[in-house]
Amino acid sequence: MVDDLELQESDEQDLFEHLRIVVDKGQTLLRIDKFLINRVENASRNRIQNAIAAGTVLVNGQQVKASYKVKPQDVISVVLPHPPRDTEIYPENIPLDIYYEDDDLLIVNKPAGMVVHPGYNNYAGTLVNALVYHFSKFPHLPGNDGRPGLVHRIDKDTSGLLVIGKSEWALTYLAKQFFDHSITRKYIALVWGDLSEDGTVSGYIGRSMKDRKVMAVYDTPDKGKWSVTHYRVLERLNYVTLIECQLETGRTHQIRAHLQSIGHPLFNDAVYGGDRILKGTVFSKYKQFVENCFTLLPRQALHAQSLGFQHPTSKKQLEFTSPLPTDFSSCLEKWRGYAMNNE
Repeated sequence: MVDDLELQESDEQDLFEHLRIVVDKGQTLLRIDKFLINRVENASRNRIQNAIAAGTVLVNGQQVKASYKVKPQDVISVVLPHPPRDTEIYPENIPLDIYYEDDDLLIVNKPAGMVVHPGYNNYAGTLVNALVYHFSKFPHLPGNDGRPGLVHRIDKDTSGLLVIGKSEWALTYLAKQFFDHSITRKYIALVWGDLSEDGTVSGYIGRSMKDRKVMAVYDTPDKGKWSVTHYRVLERLNYVTLIECQLETGRTHQIRAHLQSIGHPLFNDAVYGGDRILKGTVFSKYKQFVENCFTLLPRQALHAQSLGFQHPTSKKQLEFTSPLPTDFSSCLEKWRGYAMNNE
């Protein structure tokens, strides 16, 4: 059973604040940086100025400079990274699989089984605990208070790539790209059944009315948040299909809930019904084969394979790709062997 931590943490919009402010009719002309420092809780001058420079502060839909004078009835939209936390985070010497690192950010390949951020009943052993220890060995960087900033997450039992901001500027710039859905993210998934063609799943994701620890896809906005997943068939293997999923949004359990909603849950996803035989024969030999696959891959078959985004400082487009971990690739090879022997 999924613990409530995943549902509390997974929605990426929880990792940044989105504020909408309508300026009072009696407001006197005032620089927007000074105006926002007084209006945004826990906002330092540096935090506000970084947001303005990164283009995450809009006035009437347009980017402005810090010197812009706020006028009555202006509509101000602000995106700021990492809302204040109320949990103390302690460094732990946990090895990290770092794909890339510079003064602004690093790319981490998270193993399955690791929780991303401390929370209820999970205050130690998380990726953030490891990152705090890792950052403690680096000189102080502007805007970095020793607590690494997340702009997205992946579920505990999903493996793959995460980008981490190391400074206030980097966090703000990356948060803007996630908010605008301009970051490219692709996942590899093994699903039950034969997906006949490429497609898109969309809908409003919210907590299930039947089980509050599971997410469901709804048709109306009053029940959840809008979500979009595009998928592409990579390989058909008799009773399972290997696909690539590309996210437009980052909702809690998005891929898992979307694929379950169209009748193709992830292979061995215990939360969404993929941990039992859903397709195939009734023969005991086949049942044993599937059980062996479950043993090889004791989690949902989902891997965050690639990330693409614009670097905060150089403005270059960066692309990173992570190979399938051993548990996933071993299970996949067994299905390939099964499919070949049953052609």
